Amino acid sequence: MTTINGFDVAALAETVHAVTEERRLGHVTLAVQGEWQGGLAVRSTTGALTQGGVKDESRAGKFVMESDEPEALLGGDTAVSPGEYVLQALAGCYTVTLVANAAAKGIELQKYRLGLEADFDLSGFLGIDQSVSPGVQEVRVTVDVEAPGATREELEELVKLVEQRSPIRDTLVRGVTVTTQLS
Repeated sequence: MTTINGFDVAALAETVHAVTEERRLGHVTLAVQGEWQGGLAVRSTTGALTQGGVKDESRAGKFVMESDEPEALLGGDTAVSPGEYVLQALAGCYTVTLVANAAAKGIELQKYRLGLEADFDLSGFLGIDQSVSPGVQEVRVTVDVEAPGATREELEELVKLVEQRSPIRDTLVRGVTVTTQLS
């Protein structure tokens, strides 16, 4: 097993080969169940992971996520806000994408940090101005990476790969169909 940055490079190559040979293995469905906790708080648990049509129940209920809004946004400030979870999702996905691509290229990382910010305009959410989107207006990400054996150009290429291949970034930039229905 070849491990770079704590990542199994051989497993990545095997996964690429498997998905290339059998594309359905690349189709993954994640699930979360959320339950209101009063006020603006919600407690969610992970559901089953489905890959290639095969459901894996081992993740169901394994992880718990809680969210609330800060007091300034009328919440109880008992947990991370949903907007901060969006930034965490992006940070997590950037990390997976950069670390995996660095490892695949044989680049050993010494340090990797992200700074993320998201701007909202509450006048959209509050219904004050219909021309303003209720969602995030802009996200800014600063990547701080040190890899003594890599050139600045190689690190810039890794950041470009993150922008091209991060599924969460793609979701935010491209948008995605969200279907909501009453059960």
